[in-house]
Amino acid sequence: MNILILNGSPKGDYSITLQTVNYLADLHPEHTFSTLHVGKYIKKYEKDMHEAIAAIEEAELIIFSYPVYTFIAPYQLHRFIELVKAAGADLSGKAATQITTSKHFYDVTAHKYIKDNCADMGMRYFTGLSADMDDLLTESGRKEAENFFERLIFETENGLCEKQDSFASYHPVTADVPVNTVPQDMGDVVIVTDLEEGDGQLKNMIDRFCRVMPRKTRVVNLREYPFSGGCLGCFSCASNGICIYKDGFDEYLRNEIQTAEATVYAFKIKDHSMGARFKLYDDRQFCNGHRTVTMGKPVGYLINGCYSTESNLRTVIEGRAQVGHNFLAGVATDETDPNAEIDRLALSLDHAIETGYTPPQNFLGVGGKKIFRDLIWLMRGMMKADHKFYKKNGVYDFPQKKKGMALKMYLVGALISSPKVKAKMGNSMNEGMIAPYRKVIEKIHKEEK
Repeated sequence: MNILILNGSPKGDYSITLQTVNYLADLHPEHTFSTLHVGKYIKKYEKDMHEAIAAIEEAELIIFSYPVYTFIAPYQLHRFIELVKAAGADLSGKAATQITTSKHFYDVTAHKYIKDNCADMGMRYFTGLSADMDDLLTESGRKEAENFFERLIFETENGLCEKQDSFASYHPVTADVPVNTVPQDMGDVVIVTDLEEGDGQLKNMIDRFCRVMPRKTRVVNLREYPFSGGCLGCFSCASNGICIYKDGFDEYLRNEIQTAEATVYAFKIKDHSMGARFKLYDDRQFCNGHRTVTMGKPVGYLINGCYSTESNLRTVIEGRAQVGHNFLAGVATDETDPNAEIDRLALSLDHAIETGYTPPQNFLGVGGKKIFRDLIWLMRGMMKADHKFYKKNGVYDFPQKKKGMALKMYLVGALISSPKVKAKMGNSMNEGMIAPYRKVIEKIHKEEK
């Protein structure tokens, strides 16, 4: 089989993910493997896609190979997919899969992003491999990679591709810009957008929000920022938070965006995501490492597009808010009644700012935090800025530190393991478990009296 690797890592040959591909290529000389380093040479492909399109059309199987960056693929691969679609290549029926490496932080949304875009191009998608960064160094990890490839060949030979989701047609409703009747003499709400010339609908949505939001607003258009390039994954910023690029984005981010009391993201759905420009912005925020520097500040979204059918994008948006410990005040779209939705978002966001409302994290937030907690603890010698932040904010909440609770559970376990003791306890165990909670309620009753 003629297999083409689309290497989305900006590190090129030095990609950890690519080493898994190289391992499989050495094990299977009966197949022909070739690689396009689309991540490293994205600026080259922005100028000319002929070589890439020819290689893609010739291949029998496409493997997207990349490290997971900020919920989905790196900006460079994100941009390459845009270019492939714009080139109008006919990829109908071509087989595709993916191999990623990460610490399993939202690898599911990254894989779904690739799968959805394969569906757009009419490709037959086969289940990919999501590996840990260190899996290739272990016998079990190598075996999993081998089993994946053997299964992949079996599936492609027998047409066992995954069923693709269908996306409903989109009929936007025009958003109006009202007369400004709300006093806006306090606050600082920043609207981060990727607003292109001609995006009249998105501009109207932003303008309406600015008119009805009872606080001062300002717009940051990423389209106008002179980015030097996408994140290189070089870890140059790991110890001091200073990006290797000299375009000043790290300071701009901290001084012009993250200082706001709330952030609203405004975008048009592109390729089942916020678009390549927003992905560039997200990846470059790695200058903050894994530090939730805006935790406690609410966020909102203004979305031009058929958001209700984009299940993966909805997970990404909720996950971003949960991991950052930011209250998601609302998502206003132009699918049904944009005017009412924008007004509700403004009302909700203003109340969240006024009250400082920050709900507890759910599974999406707690799970993500624990992955980073363990990762930074192991890498604290290199990720010095993250380690300092995690120590200061009590993120290192390892269960082995709770020795008192662990001892108590041993005692309870010893008691309930005896049928005689358990019978004598009756309902006392349940009574004991809720006793602390009853004290809280009783305290309220006493205070009311």
